[in-house]
Amino acid sequence: MRPGLKLALVAGVAAIASTATAQQKVTGPVAVYWMSAQTQTGFGMPAMGGGGQPDAGAMMRMMMGGGGGANKSLTLQLGSSQTAAAPQAEHLPPSVLQAGPSLPLLTPKTAPTPVGEPGQIPREYQKPRGKMLIFWGCGERARPGQPVVIDFAQLASNPAAAANAFRGIDFRPMQPPAPGRNRTYGEWPNERTRTAVPSNGSLVGPHTIQGNYSPEISFMLNAEQDFLGPLNLNTNARNAAGGVDLGWNLVGNAQAYLATAVGGGRDTVVMWTSSETQAAGFQMPDYLSGGEITRLVANKTLMGPATRTCKVPKEVLDAMPEGAGLVQLVAYGGEANFVHPPRPADPKVTWNQQWAVKVRYRSATGGMLGMAMPQMPGGRAANYPGAPSGQQPPAQPPKPPSAGDILRKGILGGLPIPRP
Repeated sequence: MRPGLKLALVAGVAAIASTATAQQKVTGPVAVYWMSAQTQTGFGMPAMGGGGQPDAGAMMRMMMGGGGGANKSLTLQLGSSQTAAAPQAEHLPPSVLQAGPSLPLLTPKTAPTPVGEPGQIPREYQKPRGKMLIFWGCGERARPGQPVVIDFAQLASNPAAAANAFRGIDFRPMQPPAPGRNRTYGEWPNERTRTAVPSNGSLVGPHTIQGNYSPEISFMLNAEQDFLGPLNLNTNARNAAGGVDLGWNLVGNAQAYLATAVGGGRDTVVMWTSSETQAAGFQMPDYLSGGEITRLVANKTLMGPATRTCKVPKEVLDAMPEGAGLVQLVAYGGEANFVHPPRPADPKVTWNQQWAVKVRYRSATGGMLGMAMPQMPGGRAANYPGAPSGQQPPAQPPKPPSAGDILRKGILGGLPIPRP
């Protein structure tokens, strides 16, 4: 080996060793605190598989033209590696939040999972019937190869064949504090208090979290770190091609948008997403990290921050029983992060993190696909999932669920379908 090359190799190895030696040691954080801030107009449509339903009261108010202003909500989650015999913690928010001087972070009591919780299949749902039609992509007409059809009756006998078609959006779920992830955990809202955040409530100002199982956490949010502004569908109407034109306002600080629609009848569930890649419209992400938003916009799973229109294809409306469905539009706003103490400038000094805070944002709206809510005839309300009924149906023996039952019950997450 030439002497010059040998010296260069030795120098390179030494440089690598020096870098490894200088790599800063990090410990902690002792406590992690997540704030999830949502702005909602219209009515929300829960992720299928979550077991929830649209808020019937909110749907009725919207159908009668009484939607009002935007609703704001917070979810607060504190996790710590420390313990206390009687865990207690609270969040002291700025007065402009208008949710009270203290938000208690209650440690939930552990209890065995009762029969019938999400993830378990009730006996009467062992053999579902019906089918699901999956569409994706914006445009006047559906792309070639659509829809993908899933026959529920065949899932139990051949679940692997349907797994690929049944997949949702390919995203990496965020991992907030949770009872199973942290030695001690506290949350708000909880069974003790569910104070509402008014539509003009703000996050701007000082925030302090204190308790007997966590170091004190103090940070400041500025105007750029407030709730996202309201998202509204300013266009939601049938077009000449037979589909629906969706249009919305751009939300400040929003980094991406995603539209979904779902409709169902006795034996059919129809799902559509604005994603340019195939994805069933359930198990949609509530929140996304900044890195995931960038990745999903780049591969056209999400619409970019300057996008303000999307066409729902004609075939989607044709497939929906009576051409009726629910539409939801979400704006993802990324996150704000804080760590204490700051990283030491000297890499030889250990960074002993005491706490880390993450604030994440979304804004969403929902309504009836192709119909402005104030124009919705009140008499049609009972035809849609979650709508109240004035009569109780007569008792009947259990029977296999139809596709519409699956849509309303939200048990897709419990069907025996392997995750891809």
